[in-house]
Amino acid sequence: MTRRALRAWYLVHKWTSLIATVFLLLLCLTGLPLIFHEEIEHYVGDHPEARPLTAQSPRIDYDDVLARALAARPGEVARFLFFEKDEPLGAVLTAPTLLPPPDDGHVQPFDARTGEFFDPLPPPGGFMNLMLRLHTDLFIGLPGYLFLGFMGLLLVVALVSGVVVYTPFMRKLDFATVRTGRSQRLKWLDLHNALGIVTLAWVLVVGVTGVINTLALPILYLWQGDQLAEMTAPYRDLAPLERLGSLQAAVDTAQRAAPDMHMSLIAFPGTPFSSRHHFAVFMRGNTPLTERLLKPALIDAQTGELTDMREMPLYVKTLFLSQPLHFGDYGGMPLKIIWALLDLVSIVILGSGLYLWLGRRGAPLDKRLAELDSGGLRPESES
Repeated sequence: MTRRALRAWYLVHKWTSLIATVFLLLLCLTGLPLIFHEEIEHYVGDHPEARPLTAQSPRIDYDDVLARALAARPGEVARFLFFEKDEPLGAVLTAPTLLPPPDDGHVQPFDARTGEFFDPLPPPGGFMNLMLRLHTDLFIGLPGYLFLGFMGLLLVVALVSGVVVYTPFMRKLDFATVRTGRSQRLKWLDLHNALGIVTLAWVLVVGVTGVINTLALPILYLWQGDQLAEMTAPYRDLAPLERLGSLQAAVDTAQRAAPDMHMSLIAFPGTPFSSRHHFAVFMRGNTPLTERLLKPALIDAQTGELTDMREMPLYVKTLFLSQPLHFGDYGGMPLKIIWALLDLVSIVILGSGLYLWLGRRGAPLDKRLAELDSGGLRPESES
């Protein structure tokens, strides 16, 4: 590599790393508890526990569930029904309007087998909500998502440029060598490079999936204007519904249409995931992979008939698969522990990179490049 090319790649690595470091440290620190969010919330939160079924246990009636949820919140409307992936639990989300502010809603959990209600959940808050908002949008919504996505892109550029810059020097050393017999700074430089190479693939995966996750809202808007608009086109010019039909009938229709799948979400008419005339029942598969993918069934909210059901487009599936991969949520606790350890290593890499820059920020560029090579820099060409 020529000296000119090496200088250019070094500057790219330096500035992309420096610009993103503070925010990447924030993402690593907030991401650490989020890896174990299910375990933490189950341990410290008031988590509903489904009772064992008996011969006298009633069978759930979703029309009755909906009626009781609305009776408990007079003046509110139902927006969504959520269903847990690993437990027979559901929840009704009600709010004053169909399109309220993000936190203006009330969650009423219930047993998805019997319809028994549990104590309402408190509004989002506490330590885990703070970590989640800092990690996803910095409390500023879509601009925060996109800003952190840009930081993720800088991370990818920093990784690629780092490999280009350090590979020529590292070829002269055994893999992951840390020269401890010389200066403290050289030891940290070798450690920074060695840890970076060892964790390169993981950091790339987490960085790329993180960027994809920051595009969740634009992807939702694209799906609404694309596939959802096409699926609901025959109803576009109809007058709004005066009253809803049977929710239980809609559930029965969706389950008949996809008998090998399970319900993940029911969106009520007028919400962003449906139309003004449909219950949208999102079904998920029953394998470790397909349970992450949703398939919407649109049910006429008056007649209970299936009007359309199709696979999500590829760009939505990519989002669904990137979300659990970002937090290591595919392989249970062992994978989560590995993700946490790699996260800690990433914090060391970021901290050591900042330390190395602070210690030599006033040194000439050629001197900093020569520092990488204990035997002296020997480029192929000086031009």
